[in-house]
Amino acid sequence: MASEDVKRTESAAVSTIVNLAEEAKLAREGVKAPSYAVLSICKSLFAGGVAGGVSRTAVAPLERMKILLQVQNPHNIKYSGTVQGLKYIWRTEGLRGLFKGNGTNCARIVPNSAVKFFSYEQASKGILYMYRQQTGNENAQLTPVLRLGAGATAGIIAMSATYPMDMVRGRLTVQTANSPYQYRGITHALSTVLREEGPRALYRGWLPSVIGVVPYVGLNFAVYESLKDWLVKDNPFGLVENNELTIVTRLTCGAIAGTVGQTIAYPLDVIRRRMQMVGWKDASSVVTGEGRSKASLEYTGMVDAFRKTVRHEGFGALYKGLVPNSVKVVPSIAIAFVTYEMVKDVLGVEFRISD
Repeated sequence: MASEDVKRTESAAVSTIVNLAEEAKLAREGVKAPSYAVLSICKSLFAGGVAGGVSRTAVAPLERMKILLQVQNPHNIKYSGTVQGLKYIWRTEGLRGLFKGNGTNCARIVPNSAVKFFSYEQASKGILYMYRQQTGNENAQLTPVLRLGAGATAGIIAMSATYPMDMVRGRLTVQTANSPYQYRGITHALSTVLREEGPRALYRGWLPSVIGVVPYVGLNFAVYESLKDWLVKDNPFGLVENNELTIVTRLTCGAIAGTVGQTIAYPLDVIRRRMQMVGWKDASSVVTGEGRSKASLEYTGMVDAFRKTVRHEGFGALYKGLVPNSVKVVPSIAIAFVTYEMVKDVLGVEFRISD
């Protein structure tokens, strides 16, 4: 009996040692236990959602102003600029008017941001694994081009998953107190569009969004991560403290990344917004805010929308609303990146998007 107990004890000890060795091996290979992996995924999604909600709410008035400038009727200019437009909204609609559509925007951006950051992490891991396998270098790191690919993949996945919310948000945002027809909220807008225009209408403008998200989100991640890596490794300006960048420095990296991405992709964003108005029978009068009948907004597709916009309004129309968008994007992208990393630090998630 004693010998059997000793054998069982020895067997248990060996089993424990083997398990510990396997766990150590998995840890070295970056593989987590299933329960930990699920928890890590939830934390990553939560951090991304918080980052999106905080960053977008902070710039909600500028977001609404940008959309109003993008879609207003060129024959009845109501908003001559960002400052004038914001003052007009404040005077006619009050504080709530500045944040109109933000609830819908957050309902879209929170899951969008959560999926985007998580997808970027997973895409980065997958691309890095394939890159190391192809080059045979186990110490290889992501290049700016590979980061661009990972960011583009994440952007397409996140945008496609939440596009109907973006389409509805655009329509809710351009409504004013004098609009002839009001959507009462997210649910009412979704049901109305489905009933009157069909399910395909919820994805109107999807193609330019897909094309635009590649340089926009891709460059956001690529520029941000590459700038951080360069500053940490070379420390050209003495900004690194204990091998870490300060919050101000990270905000600056995010601002630069956002500026580069949105400037290149902005014309596609304008076309996307205009295509989202197609099929809405009150769109022409809603965007003027005066209820008067205007020429209908009709485009047969993305190319037709580009052609008609440039022909009737000039090339500059593709950059309508760029000023408020630039003022919005700089802090928004910066806040999103830094908030995401800070929330993950608080939650104790070790993996970062620069790993």
